[in-house]
Amino acid sequence: MVEAGKRGRGTHSPSALFLIAAPCKRMLDTGLTRSVLALFYLISDLRILAQALLPTPCVGYPNGGSADHTEFSGKGVHQHTCISGCVCGRLFLCAFFGGVTMGMTLRAGVTGAWVMGAMLAMGSSVVLAEANSISEAVTGGKAGLDLRYRYEYVDQDGIDKSAGASTLRTRINFATAPYRGFGAFVEADDVAVIGSERYNNATGLPSAKTRYPVVADPDGTEINQAWLSYAGLDATTLKFGRQRIIYDNARFIGNVGWRQTEQTYDGFSLSNSSLADATLNYAYVYNVNRIFGEDSPKGDLDTKAHFVNLAYGGFDLVKITGYGYFLDLEDAPAASNKTLGLRLTGAPKLTERTSLSYALEYARQSDYEDGSNIGADYWLAELGVNVGGLQLLGGYELLGADDSAFSTPLATGHAFNGWADKFLNTPANGLEDLYLQLGGSLAGFKLQAVYHDVSADKGGADYGSELDLLAARKFGDVTLVAKYASYNADEFATDTDKLWLMAQVAF
Repeated sequence: MVEAGKRGRGTHSPSALFLIAAPCKRMLDTGLTRSVLALFYLISDLRILAQALLPTPCVGYPNGGSADHTEFSGKGVHQHTCISGCVCGRLFLCAFFGGVTMGMTLRAGVTGAWVMGAMLAMGSSVVLAEANSISEAVTGGKAGLDLRYRYEYVDQDGIDKSAGASTLRTRINFATAPYRGFGAFVEADDVAVIGSERYNNATGLPSAKTRYPVVADPDGTEINQAWLSYAGLDATTLKFGRQRIIYDNARFIGNVGWRQTEQTYDGFSLSNSSLADATLNYAYVYNVNRIFGEDSPKGDLDTKAHFVNLAYGGFDLVKITGYGYFLDLEDAPAASNKTLGLRLTGAPKLTERTSLSYALEYARQSDYEDGSNIGADYWLAELGVNVGGLQLLGGYELLGADDSAFSTPLATGHAFNGWADKFLNTPANGLEDLYLQLGGSLAGFKLQAVYHDVSADKGGADYGSELDLLAARKFGDVTLVAKYASYNADEFATDTDKLWLMAQVAF
């Protein structure tokens, strides 16, 4: 979060706002997008008018939070009265980043640019105070900007050409301050290819260059989230619209946050914590916005899905989570299933510098609605020890196969069974993954190494092994990441090497 500067009395005229937005020009071109942009346009005008007439308190934080759940610690808070906007840092950010990065991939039209300029010109805060009116809910809202550049290289046996994907994701969002329990949030993402496109974007469109290995980061612009919430009931939050949903470790329900286009859900969700130490989450989802983008025939997954997740943390040594996920996938009926499971986790402390961590989990998957006949088990066992920040963890994961293999179509699959993404879809004979992970910090860098040995549940075939390496470091608001995966095939898929270089900054 860029600290807002103190300013004297003044107003932002529409012409000034246009000058702020002009370098950010990027057309958002779907029907839903245009509707939300019209709302943003109205909000921006209300913001300008309100700030011209009213002094509004604004809280500035040196650091902010990432939309991808990377923690950024703030070092302090200051509060001051802002007349006309607290926009000092945002004018520079929009002009610089908008002109340099967005200007590389201009599209016709200025609507999206108006939204970007309006949002970045709005004052922002991390902690949003309760508003006394609708206008205060707008003027007291929070705007955010997140830029994530990544280069991904893939060398895969059986494909002559190697892939090189250079992409920039620009994310902007705005959250209103709460008003009588109500709140609203809108977030837009733009993924642009920087330089030549030398990869298969996996969309299934003619633009997918199938002579290259897959990198599932297609270019495009879309609304990532757009929801209304109500928190006026005791210990309960209701949310309706397009939203991010992540349960537990995202093994069954996740957002696929590693990819440049995020997986989000259209529907209704409820979170209730009225019972001590317990949290109940429920969601009904009628559409899944997948990572392939709205232009792809695979971009939307029509569903009638129910998610139930109940967690209890009232015990000292264990957190207990029970869940049921009922997936009626209308666009992929054979993949419909229901999963019932129980998860136990804990991190008991042994000494001042030493602690253990563990996870035990079992789930049973069976056919549901028009799904294929299935009756498969899932097992997970993990045990780790942390000594002075150095962690060693070993684990075993089983996705069984009985008629059909245990599947996790809505998971954040990249986080499991190796970063080379060879097992995003469970093989027909299931899989067993034995893995060992070593991690820690050195000279400010987060370092991690993971080794996987993957085999079949049925038949005993040795699929292959994989080595994954990670180095990451934060420099203020900037996070740098280098990541490598090397899959050595035996009886499944082909040898594959992947390298990622990434830089992310959030304001």
